[in-house]
Amino acid sequence: MTNLAQPLAEQLRPQSLDEYIGQEHLVGEGAILHRALDSGRIPSMIFWGPPGVGKTTLAYIISKQTDRQFFVLSAVSSGVKDVREVIDRARMLPKAPILFIDEIHRFSKSQQDSLLAAVEKGLVTLIGATTENPSFEVIAPLLSRSQIYVLKSLEKKHLVSLLKNAVTALQIRYKREIILKENSALMQISGGDARKLLNAIELVTDVLDSESSDKNKALEITDQDAKRCIQNNLVKYDKKGEMHYDVVSAFIKSMRGSDPNAAVYYLARMVEAGEDPLFIARRMLILAAEDIGNANPNALLLANSCFEAVGKIGWPESRIILSQTAIYLAASAKSNAAYLAINKALETVRKTGDLPVPLPLRNAPTKLMKELGYGESYKYSHDYPGNFAAQEFLPEEIANNCFFEPGSNPREQEMRKSLHEKWKGKYGY
Repeated sequence: MTNLAQPLAEQLRPQSLDEYIGQEHLVGEGAILHRALDSGRIPSMIFWGPPGVGKTTLAYIISKQTDRQFFVLSAVSSGVKDVREVIDRARMLPKAPILFIDEIHRFSKSQQDSLLAAVEKGLVTLIGATTENPSFEVIAPLLSRSQIYVLKSLEKKHLVSLLKNAVTALQIRYKREIILKENSALMQISGGDARKLLNAIELVTDVLDSESSDKNKALEITDQDAKRCIQNNLVKYDKKGEMHYDVVSAFIKSMRGSDPNAAVYYLARMVEAGEDPLFIARRMLILAAEDIGNANPNALLLANSCFEAVGKIGWPESRIILSQTAIYLAASAKSNAAYLAINKALETVRKTGDLPVPLPLRNAPTKLMKELGYGESYKYSHDYPGNFAAQEFLPEEIANNCFFEPGSNPREQEMRKSLHEKWKGKYGY
């Protein structure tokens, strides 16, 4: 029997793949994880994806459908001792249990090392969950023994399905009809996070029900209701710390928006909450390339130095290095030209496929290749005035395509001037 006192997100947690919403590329009929479950052969794995997309739930379903005991550790609050206790218990079980480690990217090297032998011997089947790129955060020996599965952000259709299930469950709980007249505010509040979405509609319904004088009347939820209820009960809504990701987002957007004061404020929020300094530094490293780029190439150098420094120093001194870097990045000239250029180039590659490289640019290590014209007519730039010789580098089919469009900042305008002098009318510089 369902316990109606449970939090809605826990009450609606799927018990099987048939009930699971989203991640069709992994668990849909014929997909890789679906096939693995059907075969009963489950490797150790790491789920990489944004918060609230079903990483924990999927691990739980795997344990349930393979009839294995399910151990859960949080990398935030667990240490080597906890890992060893689970491994000792696993030795006594007839079948290797599932050991689920949430936020595995927060485990130190020694903590991850303590898992290795048990994973190698098959004492446990590890399932780690992370919002960070495991290539940077998980030690190589553990990575090599695990399958990496990328979980995608939930789409609108998935969130709509979740809301439909939520309304059905809440109608049973409150013994009254609930009409969701609008869902845009709930969608926006959740940010695509299923847990936040369910927390939000649960809170809104609870507030509206308590305000209602006629318990027999249908309860209608509008966007205005949702915003008012969440704003007035923000602490209760965010009781499990989901706001963590909102603060990170505000930190990045403040630097992108050239506001050093807001950037330092949100940095202080993260410092006070005990956030991993490398997590903060990594975010700034990405921003330096994505939002500043060649408008100020020194930004990437400083951000990289910051990342290396906080990795050596830790709290509390790292707060000073992080503050210096955040202020510098916020105050710097901005350009996303490099970000746009690679995205545009990738789009072209996906559309045109593997176009043949022009013959003059090809390597010619053999006599036959030379006879076929590989490398012929190539102009060695340093043999020409200004170390430049006009020639075609792109495949013929996409000649003249311009991917890099310099920004309006002084440095990239200098680039535009130089490129214009070299390429004349080509590329539109």
